[in-house]
Amino acid sequence: MDKASPPADSGKQKVRSAEVGTDILKALAQLTPSTSLSRLAEHVQMPASKVHRYLQALIASGFAEQNPATNHYGLGREALRVGLAALGSMDVLKVAALPLSQLRDDINESCFLAVWGNQGATVVSIEPAARAVTVVTQIGSVLPLLGSSTGLVFGAYLPSRETAPLLAQELHDLGPDHAHDYAAQFETIRQRGLHHIHGLLMPGVDALSAPVFNAVGHIVAVVTIVGPTSIFHADEHGPAAKKLLAATQAISWRMGYEP
Repeated sequence: MDKASPPADSGKQKVRSAEVGTDILKALAQLTPSTSLSRLAEHVQMPASKVHRYLQALIASGFAEQNPATNHYGLGREALRVGLAALGSMDVLKVAALPLSQLRDDINESCFLAVWGNQGATVVSIEPAARAVTVVTQIGSVLPLLGSSTGLVFGAYLPSRETAPLLAQELHDLGPDHAHDYAAQFETIRQRGLHHIHGLLMPGVDALSAPVFNAVGHIVAVVTIVGPTSIFHADEHGPAAKKLLAATQAISWRMGYEP
């Protein structure tokens, strides 16, 4: 005799239960480090009794925990392990590969990704413009902190302890005739969220740069567009800037960043 088939909607109910569980986990992450049941229920817009049932299941599996002193809820050890594993798999070079190539296709200008290395801003990926004459740096090139838009964006967002030695060296090399209030410039870059230069590193070449952030809000890379001044306009309010910001925001989101 054939066994009775499960109701067709039982699978949908399980999927819905999983969706509710993940919604509650996301809310616990957003309300970190802990929250009351009433606040959590309000946040996910569900009855407190329903949220409480799901919390008990999450606590049993180690994905949530309750503080016995306050009765507040927070993420559990298993959630931490999953989060750390996800962070460990976030390679900015891999995450940025597709957005970087799409940005190049959209504007037909050379685009590259740089990370902060032992010697400063280091180019790790390049998407050259698809035309006979392109402006391309080399993978492995180290860009100056104060003499490139890429370096200036790193200088604006990195902790000063990481840039101080290079900053001091470059200021010494520039000499007193090039005195400049870089602290004010860094603040302006942070306010605008990007930076442009006109022929600073290479005469006749414009550059436009924006930061990429990780899940904890630290800068992990900079995406830069470079092109000849005659055809590329590195305007911070222009169409290229909007596309650059869209690309860096997409990469940052994939890295787990939420502004």
